[in-house]
Amino acid sequence: MSAAADAILAAWREKRDLAPLCDAAPRTPEEGYAVQHEVAAARGAIPPAGFKIGATTQQMQRILGLSGPAAGFVPQASINPSGTEFRFAEFRNPGVECEIGLRLGCDLPAGPTTREQAAAAVAEVFPAIEIVERRYGDMSRLHTPTLIADQVFHASGVIGAPVADWRALDLGAARGEFHIGGKLVASGHGRDLLGHPMEALAWLAGSGAAAVFGGLRAGQVVWLGSVTPPIWLEGPGLVEAVFDRLGTARLRFV
Repeated sequence: MSAAADAILAAWREKRDLAPLCDAAPRTPEEGYAVQHEVAAARGAIPPAGFKIGATTQQMQRILGLSGPAAGFVPQASINPSGTEFRFAEFRNPGVECEIGLRLGCDLPAGPTTREQAAAAVAEVFPAIEIVERRYGDMSRLHTPTLIADQVFHASGVIGAPVADWRALDLGAARGEFHIGGKLVASGHGRDLLGHPMEALAWLAGSGAAAVFGGLRAGQVVWLGSVTPPIWLEGPGLVEAVFDRLGTARLRFV
C-alpha cells in the first residue's frame, strides 16, 4: 500500500486532521483516484456502495480551490435513511450539504457518457444530505489530488424517499432549501449541478473515479452534489433538505 493511503487511513482511524502528504502526495487527479481505490480496498468498500460528487457548482469550485468537480467513493455505512440521528462528537468539524441523490438501476460503463445515457441508467431519484468533514487543517497546503484521495470531504449521509415518476419532473428546476435548526440558511436549484443533475451523473461516469472502480453499477447510490455551499455546524440540531419537487431528507445531530 502507498504511503499516501497509509496516512489517510491512519488519520481516519485516529479522527485527526490529515497533514500534508509532502513527497507521498499524489501529483495528478489520476494518482489521487488510484490512492482513493487503495483506501476503499482497505476499508472493504470495493465495489463501493456508491459515490459522491464534490464541487459540481462553480461557487464550490472557487471555495475549495478546484478547477472542476471531483468524486469520492461512498461505503455502505454512509447510506442511511432520512431521519437518522448521528452523534455530533463522532465527527471532526462536520458540515452538511443539500443534495439531489439517485440510485442506479443498471450499470454505466466508465467513459464518455451523454445526459440521456446517464438518465436511462437511473432507477430512483430522491432528496439527500451529505455529511462532510473539514479535516484538512490549512487547506492552502493541500492540492486537488490529495482531496480526491481522501474522498473529497465525505463522512456520511442520508437519503430520502424516492420521488414518484421522476422522469416527468424538471429536475433542473427543482429548488432545494436548506434548513438548520428550523431556519432557512441557503437554497439552490438542480440546474446548479453542472447545468442539470443528469449532466453531473454523466460527468461521474466519465471521471477518474469511474475508471479506477470499473464503472458505475446497478444499485449504487450517488450524491450528485450540493445545490448550496456546505454549512459548517457549531453543534447538535436538526438538518433538513427540502425540495419542492422531490420532498424532504432530514437528519439530526445529538
